[in-house]
Amino acid sequence: MTSTAPRGLQGAYLIGERAGQDELRGRLLDVASQLLITVGPESLSMRRIAAEAGCSTTVIYTMFGSKEGLAEALYLEGFERFRRRLEAVPPHRNALEHLTALGPAYREAALAEPGYYALMFERAIPGFAPSERARTLARAALNVLDRVIADCISAGYLIPTQPRKIADALWAAAQGAIGLERAGHLRDGHTYQTVTYATISRYLADRP
Repeated sequence: MTSTAPRGLQGAYLIGERAGQDELRGRLLDVASQLLITVGPESLSMRRIAAEAGCSTTVIYTMFGSKEGLAEALYLEGFERFRRRLEAVPPHRNALEHLTALGPAYREAALAEPGYYALMFERAIPGFAPSERARTLARAALNVLDRVIADCISAGYLIPTQPRKIADALWAAAQGAIGLERAGHLRDGHTYQTVTYATISRYLADRP
């Protein structure tokens, strides 16, 4: 039987339903992330997460399928949040200034989301290994670096090479400094700034 409800009303209902599901999904991931960083990976049971989030375990299984599915969703959500923070950096006067501004934004993203960061880069859940698809999507979330580096190359600020090569070198430098800072070996972001700027400088073009 065909529904007689107005198409516009049906559409509004479906949009509202999806928004509610997205909100619940985000809340579940945030609860799991917080448990991971405050209690540990042993706390990531469907029952514990459901109790903390105020929903049933059935809802979690429906959304994520399994504990492995939940872990992969956390992994991807972490990279998506990094992407949003980097994309939010406003364009600067030139591409090189924009690239330099992405460094502090990346560090802020890492320090602001410790639970997600621990899963993304520190194997916080023993035995969890993201799928190849998830790894591909995770790296794609950082494509803003590739794009801005490509702009720098086009403008003559950086030497002609594959943007991904420079992006990966910059990513490695940033991760090393952040890891040391998170472990308490560095007190602030000065070393992070030094190593990321040094990496960019390594690829600077000779400009007349």
